Amino acid sequence: MSNTPLPQEALDQLRKYDTPTVCNAIELFDIRPRNEGYTDRRIQACFPEMPPMVGFAATATFRSSAPATGDAYGTLDQQVESFAQLPGPAVVIFEDLDVPSAAATFGEVMCTTYQKFGGAGLVTSGTGRDLDQVRALGFPAFTNGSICAHGYCHFPTIGEPVKVGGLTIHPGDLLHGDCNGVTTIPLEIASEIPDACENLMRAEAVILDFLKSGNVTVDGFRTVLAESKRRMSQLSESLQS
Repeated sequence: MSNTPLPQEALDQLRKYDTPTVCNAIELFDIRPRNEGYTDRRIQACFPEMPPMVGFAATATFRSSAPATGDAYGTLDQQVESFAQLPGPAVVIFEDLDVPSAAATFGEVMCTTYQKFGGAGLVTSGTGRDLDQVRALGFPAFTNGSICAHGYCHFPTIGEPVKVGGLTIHPGDLLHGDCNGVTTIPLEIASEIPDACENLMRAEAVILDFLKSGNVTVDGFRTVLAESKRRMSQLSESLQS
């Protein structure tokens, strides 16, 4: 496993694969429990048609249920300034401290700002608004729903660990998300994930090609299941060595 900085080429390669395939590839390395590292069903893609989002976490907390000192966008400049500390494109992560959410975490102004400063997307345990306008930007967003107003929105903290959809996210964590959900990718294996995805898909194709062949039998199915399992096991062993 490599601990070298992640090159831009690896980020570009990661965008070619869907998030479930990335999750399956991570499992092959056996470096974390299989039921950890991804958001739960509370976090849904606002725009499922958009391609995969890949970037590094720029974290903040959010609250909108009561007035706070300053205006709604009072710390937005500090937030985008922090993007420069990340090793690649920022994915803005908000933990909404109001449960249930009292108002929208983001809208057109915030997402336009993030995008212009190199942001790759946004994930919040709260809600969003201006969804038609944000879709038109081509800016991926993942939320727990939508609310039409922004209330007394403010960011109590910036750059601290947050919890979103049952997942603890630290500043700088590498994230991958699409219509299926959002996962973290351990940085120590990130550069190896694209090749692992490709080899994993080849192993799965053994089963899929058989099922699409038009000559399906139970015995034949058992044979391709065993062959796919053998290839998966061999791949996992090679990745862990």
